[in-house]
Amino acid sequence: MSPIHPSDLSALHELLIACGDYASQQPKHSFQVFEKGVDDYVTTVDQLLDRKLLTGMQAIFPKDGIITEENRATARQFHQDDSSEAVGAHRVLWFVDPIDGTDDFIQGRDHYSVMVGRVIGGVPQAGWIYAPVARHLVWGGPGWGLFEQTDDGEPQVLTPKEPVFDPTQAWSMVIGDKDERRFGDAIACRFPTVQFLSLGSFGLKVLAVITGQAGLYIYLNGRVKLWDTTGPLALAEAAGLVCCDLAGRPIRFTEPDVDPQTLAHRQPIVVGWPSYVEALRSPLNAVAQAIGLPR
Repeated sequence: MSPIHPSDLSALHELLIACGDYASQQPKHSFQVFEKGVDDYVTTVDQLLDRKLLTGMQAIFPKDGIITEENRATARQFHQDDSSEAVGAHRVLWFVDPIDGTDDFIQGRDHYSVMVGRVIGGVPQAGWIYAPVARHLVWGGPGWGLFEQTDDGEPQVLTPKEPVFDPTQAWSMVIGDKDERRFGDAIACRFPTVQFLSLGSFGLKVLAVITGQAGLYIYLNGRVKLWDTTGPLALAEAAGLVCCDLAGRPIRFTEPDVDPQTLAHRQPIVVGWPSYVEALRSPLNAVAQAIGLPR
């Protein structure tokens, strides 16, 4: 059953699609790019869409907390929620990423998305990923199901696809560019039949596992934040995937596993089909420990 009233769900979808389509219609070099940190960029389009999403979602969900990537003042709601069990137990928080995969957006590539995650009591309950280049919207959550819509078509049930795991044959792992540069050679040495798949957006990487393009996704570089993860991992849970760290601990969305200042995850992240995670998590942990995880 949908946790969102149908009229609110429709309004949210219209907002996400409008924002994503606006981004996809901006010619390359028609916007400004700023460096927020080392290899961390934001554009004037991110900033504009951040404001539009915050205002629009506050109108749709006036009683909920809305936390957006580019408005740091909104992050205070995370601390209010996390510091009081009475507040955090039932209050709804939304984490919003106006453009996930900003590097791809800047370079004019396809693999970026608009993402939203709904969290109650520190647990993701639902997620939305809109890939504007493909005009593909995916949403759902545990106990709700998975759904998709392309262009102006009717919503359809999204059926997860589990790829067969046979380590003697070629198999695919999703990994980001930074992690591939740091860990890729060692992983390929340990698993000679592995093929790496890289997409810009964290959400689109998770969708690649849900739809069977790969068996698992690993994220090791320690920079991913709550607006990157809450929506996609809610979808992953709904698909029956395992979401854990390299030690097998479930991914947590509250302190101490989330940095209270940056809202970055302190856990490395593994998202995969159970057969893949069972076979690969421990050896991947050994590879990562040998090289050294970023601190």
